[in-house]
Amino acid sequence: MADNMAGNFDSKSCFAPVIGAKTRLLVLGSLPGDVSLAQQQYYAHPTNQFWHLIGSVIGQDLAALPYAARLHALMAAGIGLWDVIKTAKRPGSLDSKISDHESNPLNALVARLPTLRAIAFNGATSARIGRQQLTPSTHHRQKYDLINLPSSSAAYCTINLEAKRAHWAMLSTYL
Repeated sequence: MADNMAGNFDSKSCFAPVIGAKTRLLVLGSLPGDVSLAQQQYYAHPTNQFWHLIGSVIGQDLAALPYAARLHALMAAGIGLWDVIKTAKRPGSLDSKISDHESNPLNALVARLPTLRAIAFNGATSARIGRQQLTPSTHHRQKYDLINLPSSSAAYCTINLEAKRAHWAMLSTYL
């Protein structure tokens, strides 16, 4: 198969979490796409709407800023980033093509975030995998809300940017 010879079935890995001591909201994606991996930046594909959506939440035009300034603005607002998948095989960037995934240790990360108020899942794959790990047992009371969001990916076109923005806007209540 041509894709396999091109190396598109190689294992792909997530980035380190972007968190601060006062992270109140953690946004979890699934796994960085090929453009993000190549640039070593969260949500680097120019058509991904993440920076516009989260920028609306904090009232800043994050898309206009250099990457380091974007991360600084998120952390200053109490927002952290990570992915639910540590490694996986995936040709291309579509979540529907993910196979053989290993999940990130979300519970261990959450335990290090004493001010956490909510975890938001960026898309259905993130929510499905993340909720499996984070749903508390009957003996443990959850200290944060779990929120499913429409994917910021332009490939998710069931709803337009303005409708996505309306869903994402509720995140401001956790900041």
